[in-house]
Amino acid sequence: MTTSVKPNEIQLRMPSQIELLDVVDKVAAAIAEQLEFDEEEAHSVANSVLEAATNAIQHGHLLDSSQAVDITFEMTPEALRVTVHDFGPGFDVDAVLNADPTSPDSLLRPRGRGIFIMKSLMDEVSFEIDPEAGCTAILTKFRRTR
Repeated sequence: MTTSVKPNEIQLRMPSQIELLDVVDKVAAAIAEQLEFDEEEAHSVANSVLEAATNAIQHGHLLDSSQAVDITFEMTPEALRVTVHDFGPGFDVDAVLNADPTSPDSLLRPRGRGIFIMKSLMDEVSFEIDPEAGCTAILTKFRRTR
């Protein structure tokens, strides 16, 4: 079976296992380094991809290791675009995006800051939810001219 690969993409498919997140972190950091992001930008990319993958594993697949998480790194001269896809039912994007994880009621909660963190670290963050096909997080970090 032959599949085509775009020359500017790196694709990763992994089982929904928390213990594999270190692999995601290392791949994201290596790609950010390859694209010559500075140290702060590279950390932002790696942390955001890690948050999105964690959400896919924990919330999208409920830790079901028989489900795959697909991560695609698309590298262009202008930006790094990362998509993280799970096959879960998705979530109410508006409710999550409108919640304030820094409010006094939320500060002591152990969860609920992942999307806030991604939006703080990346230039663009969006979600595509399809109850039949799953949830895709789209993370973009623009490349700065040096």
